[in-house]
Amino acid sequence: MAKKKKTKPLKIGVVDTMFARFDMGAAARAELADCPGFGKKFVVLSQTVPGFKDLAVAAKRMIEKDGASIVVVLGMPGKEPIDKQCAHEASQGIMQAQLMTSTPILEVFVHEDESEDPMVLASVFLNRSRSHARNAYWMLFEPEQLAKRAGQGVRQGFTNAGPLEGS
Repeated sequence: MAKKKKTKPLKIGVVDTMFARFDMGAAARAELADCPGFGKKFVVLSQTVPGFKDLAVAAKRMIEKDGASIVVVLGMPGKEPIDKQCAHEASQGIMQAQLMTSTPILEVFVHEDESEDPMVLASVFLNRSRSHARNAYWMLFEPEQLAKRAGQGVRQGFTNAGPLEGS
């Protein structure tokens, strides 16, 4: 009788920041813990870095050194013009890390000025963090979930926009 080959679980990385005003990493990890196969089909690697400009290197290292199959990076740019510029630079680094590793890195930024209402902003943080963590899971295990939402105006953070009339 042939032995059943035991496969190692895939690794999903979560990298968050101290600078964010909401624990985005905890929200992402909680969403992943609710996904089927948690602990068996996949495990979660986690790291916290100071700010969003540190996300790209942490994600790249998680892929190259720890074997992550996908990484969700989470951060909060502030509301000042320099914060927007730094967010753009951080985003460029994240894209470069994806290209260098040929591995998806889902950038999850919540800009501090997306809402003046702290309750609304907290809900955007929670929804966007959890939704992108679920997207990472779907990318690895259920890509048909993404395909069936194509063209539907699905948003992470705020209410879905919906598809355009006539599409």
